[in-house]
Amino acid sequence: MLEAQVMHYPNLKTVLMVEDALKKSDRLLTREELKSKLKRKVMHQTLNVILNYLEDSGKILDGRKGILWVYNTSKKLDKLSREGVEA
Repeated sequence: MLEAQVMHYPNLKTVLMVEDALKKSDRLLTREELKSKLKRKVMHQTLNVILNYLEDSGKILDGRKGILWVYNTSKKLDKLSREGVEA
């Protein structure tokens, strides 16, 4: 399987900007809607690299209908999921 070469890797500032835009959204966003919400322009390929990273790390779901932030930082929820009993 051939992998496409990445022409431009994102810097941390860009990754955090995309994360922030997705966190603040209360609904699914398409890639174009996400691009319009960003403070600076981001190349499509660079955005795809960021979205792949966020999906691999379990922070977003990227489906046919759009992108959704799913990562939860709640300590209570984390404790419940670790200590919960299976039915």
